[in-house]
Amino acid sequence: MKAVFAALACSTVLAGPALADKIFVSNEKGNSVTVLDAATLEVIHTIQGMQRPRGITASPDGKHIYVCASDDDLVRVYDSATYEELPSLPSGPDPELFVLHPSGNPLYIANEDDNIVTVVDVVTRQVLAEVPVGVEPEGMGVSPDGKIVVNTSETTNMAHMIDTSTYEIVANVLVDSRPRFAEYTPDGHLLFVTAEIGGTVSVIDTATNEITKKLTFEVAGILPEALQPVGLRVTADGAKAYVALGPANRVAVIDVANLEITDYLLVGQRVWQLGFSPDGKFLYTTNGNSNDISVIDTATDEVTVSVPVGEQPWGVVAVATP
Repeated sequence: MKAVFAALACSTVLAGPALADKIFVSNEKGNSVTVLDAATLEVIHTIQGMQRPRGITASPDGKHIYVCASDDDLVRVYDSATYEELPSLPSGPDPELFVLHPSGNPLYIANEDDNIVTVVDVVTRQVLAEVPVGVEPEGMGVSPDGKIVVNTSETTNMAHMIDTSTYEIVANVLVDSRPRFAEYTPDGHLLFVTAEIGGTVSVIDTATNEITKKLTFEVAGILPEALQPVGLRVTADGAKAYVALGPANRVAVIDVANLEITDYLLVGQRVWQLGFSPDGKFLYTTNGNSNDISVIDTATDEVTVSVPVGEQPWGVVAVATP
């Protein structure tokens, strides 16, 4: 059966335009980043030399890969083509998640131990600001126009909206317990905030900063306490959102127009974070306890294959390379 899935996945990818895509996966316990060829789903390189990598993202042009090396208290930077390590960025203590401004600069980093968001210029490698937020800041999100960056604080249970021009908090929204991730719809009208322990996704109207709906999850045979929303991604057309449900080993599919859950997709064990292929045709999930990533066809919402990576994969980003 695995061979059939692998053949299906490879033939599907080969038929598309993403032959040169690469997938970068941070392995929290493996202290590495696994690099896969998206066309073959084969591991083509492993980047070593970091401690506890978690959050991972790429520059808008795909040339640079940024990694939160939490136990190094740094953001490591790599060339996506050569894998050469470039000068690191200061991050503040224990960086876990971050988000780039849509322009590619600056970088906004959650520092859980110090209850701040650190703002770093990725060109000059200078700290531009340190913004005090709630207790145990975790998730980061940025509005499509780059005017607002959002931080979620795990213990304060809030989403903090920060003006990117003044670095001032302009709104605080109380959500459910242990908020993990924040993601805007492409039009900027809605903000989704996941709550791992609360078991919900809050839908926030960005015009009023009010919660208009809370989504809950139900899977037959799965205890409610195992349905833990963590990572969330919205498709480029804004039609669907995908939510990683942690130890439930499922990814929920949300119809954004109706704000209804339409499906639950079985993936690997303890699904944590999500990332799209550059063309949006595939969604990659990091499955921390099964040490693999799963590939979801976003047109059909079918899980085509799971691929082994490093130890306890945490985050994932895919880039198109020449």
